[in-house]
Amino acid sequence: MTQNVKSIRGIVPPLVTPLSDRDVLDHDGLQRLLDHVIAGGVAGVFILGTTGEAPSLSYRLRREMISRTVEIVAGRVPVLVGVTDTAFVETVALAGYAAQVGADAAVLTTPYYFPAGQTELTRYVQNIAPLIPLPLMLYNMPGLTKVWFEIETLRTLSEIDSIIGVKDSSGDLEYFAEVCKLKSIRPDWSVLIGPEIMLREAVELGGDGGVNGGANVMPTTFVDWFKAIVSGDQAAAAKGFEAVREFQRIYDIGKYASRHIKATKSALSLIGICDDLPADPFNRFLDPERKRVAEILGGIGITLSDQHRQTAEVD
Repeated sequence: MTQNVKSIRGIVPPLVTPLSDRDVLDHDGLQRLLDHVIAGGVAGVFILGTTGEAPSLSYRLRREMISRTVEIVAGRVPVLVGVTDTAFVETVALAGYAAQVGADAAVLTTPYYFPAGQTELTRYVQNIAPLIPLPLMLYNMPGLTKVWFEIETLRTLSEIDSIIGVKDSSGDLEYFAEVCKLKSIRPDWSVLIGPEIMLREAVELGGDGGVNGGANVMPTTFVDWFKAIVSGDQAAAAKGFEAVREFQRIYDIGKYASRHIKATKSALSLIGICDDLPADPFNRFLDPERKRVAEILGGIGITLSDQHRQTAEVD
């Protein structure tokens, strides 16, 4: 376990879950991925989130992903673990396991499937937080959970000492600005943005960094962009923005909502990190889509593995 989880600032990639088969964790791929992002200078790693396909994974595999990640990271950066489940007791159980094996923080979104009202959501967090033996980050993801952590709810929940901040993936910068204002009463909070293209605006509004899926693939680019924004290096910040904007073209490939995860895993496979197999019910990209991903990566100077470079060059 690391010691700086209460002051996360920088880029925290929401890690993909490398799979070698259905319900089989790719240990070698996970090792390469973690070494890749840590070498890129990230401030932590967040596993079992949206990009990590957590709701599609078995409880057994989630635990394996936690224990193996903690083992590989070996204290180099904080390990944040998504613990949300539709069942209260399963969330508590997973958080307990994460604490037992040495994770640094738990991440909790609003319960999904049945949408909770704000009074219900407030009570839910107040009831569950004392049972989670880790620092707790709240995760606002209304696009998938159908429920927001509304600002007044967060204001009430700020009274809970174990809550260390908020990750916001709403894409609403006005909302993000209001969350940042809560740091006036919780100056220790870390407020992180999900949508990667909004990183600069988020930092300018008082945010502390990003939980950005593209950092799985090109962590150094995201880390350098964040540093340029914070330091006020306008030229470097503009260069980082252009690279990220161009990279985001991979998310437009494919017609299903799952294309963000499939594109990220496809990119990782093309640079030789891990296989591109997603969890059921998703399918991996076919060759035409993979070639488009390869072309975009090549266009921004990302080196493909030898095998995939040769494939991409075939007409």
